[in-house]
Amino acid sequence: MALVRYNPWSEMNSLQRQFNRLFDDALTPAIWDDFGNFSKIPAAELTEQDDALHLKLEVPGMEAKDLDIQVMADRVAIAGERKSETKTEEDGRTRSEFRYGKFQRVIPLPVRIQNTNVTADYKDGILNLTLPKSEEEKNKVVKVNLLGEAVE
Repeated sequence: MALVRYNPWSEMNSLQRQFNRLFDDALTPAIWDDFGNFSKIPAAELTEQDDALHLKLEVPGMEAKDLDIQVMADRVAIAGERKSETKTEEDGRTRSEFRYGKFQRVIPLPVRIQNTNVTADYKDGILNLTLPKSEEEKNKVVKVNLLGEAVE
């Protein structure tokens, strides 16, 4: 029987190879697409002005015809389907990647709006919606004057 010297680093190297294999399998783009639907939900920014709300959504790689926008008095629902394919050929090898997926997002609005007067603009993957406030929301803030003596 041959005598083999114990090397603790060989076990560490084996453990490192196992971790690398685990992360290589877990972190492929196909798996990331399904991680909590983070990549499928468009980022949104909602700002409020005196007369309207402005909603900006990030939907890159899509065409306007692929978006379905429904505006209610108190919320906005946006749905769409991404279809993306890339194909490259170099040195006689072909590499092809694709991403498909549907998304839907409902954004509650802080005030009621006139959903018949909404305007939309879509350019460079950014959807901008201008949502005019309803008349009762515009007149909701009333300034109250206090009568009394000034405090020194």
